[in-house]
Amino acid sequence: MKKQDFILNLSCPDRVGIVAGVTSALAEMGLFLLELSQYSDPSTGQFFMRIHFETTKAISEEDIIKNFEKVATPFSITWELHDTLYRPRVLIMVSQHSHCFNDLLHRWASGTLPIEIVGVVSNHEDLKHMATWYQVPFHHMPITPQNKGEQEAKLLKLIEEETIDLVILARYMQILSDKICNRLHGKVINIHHSFLPSFKGAKPYHQAFERGVKIIGATAHYVTADLDEGPIIDQETIRVRHDHTPKQLVQLGCDVECQVLARAVKWHIEQRVIINQHKTVVFN
Repeated sequence: MKKQDFILNLSCPDRVGIVAGVTSALAEMGLFLLELSQYSDPSTGQFFMRIHFETTKAISEEDIIKNFEKVATPFSITWELHDTLYRPRVLIMVSQHSHCFNDLLHRWASGTLPIEIVGVVSNHEDLKHMATWYQVPFHHMPITPQNKGEQEAKLLKLIEEETIDLVILARYMQILSDKICNRLHGKVINIHHSFLPSFKGAKPYHQAFERGVKIIGATAHYVTADLDEGPIIDQETIRVRHDHTPKQLVQLGCDVECQVLARAVKWHIEQRVIINQHKTVVFN
């Protein structure tokens, strides 16, 4: 059997002996640790760990899971095991802004973002040509107050049929219902064109202009039922001047949004992000 690489993410109530118990269990299975990161959060009393390891002998993923349960149970460990060769199946949702969408498609097509983009959903048809150029299926789902429930049911059906692992809101300018947010908890990443929690809403750059700010930014976060208040994965800022116009702020912000969203997606698929109540632990 060939060597395999895995990522083990875990969290549990903090106590003495977790690291020793976990690493001993992996050693007993003949697994070779390549990278280990850990964090103990005093504010929540939770312990977090990410371990990258490879197999050194003939042992299946099923055997690893079965044997690790023996140490997970006594420590009340919540954990996930991921094969590093697996490419997550991704659905991108967009509206009319193309910059983040195009950036993700380019990174995917060039091989620098190891995901499988299996479809695009949009409430407009403006970016259909871009999806077609990259040979990605495009699903037009226009939203009105009258059909929102029906369209969300179609969206959930598509996510289920395509076994989607991650949904990316690449400037999708519609609010997802509480039902979808709760059902896809930890599986939807949004890019917000502002350095949250400041300047929420539809025109944060214009708000920033009115207030004469000296920095603008972008925030990538997991989507929750609380609008724009989900656990933050990554943020970035850029300095601006008093003579920048709102249009120039938008142009500067677009570059930041692309970078922040791409980093957040990369860290998510590399299993470097663990949700910690309303926050995240990011082993980057």
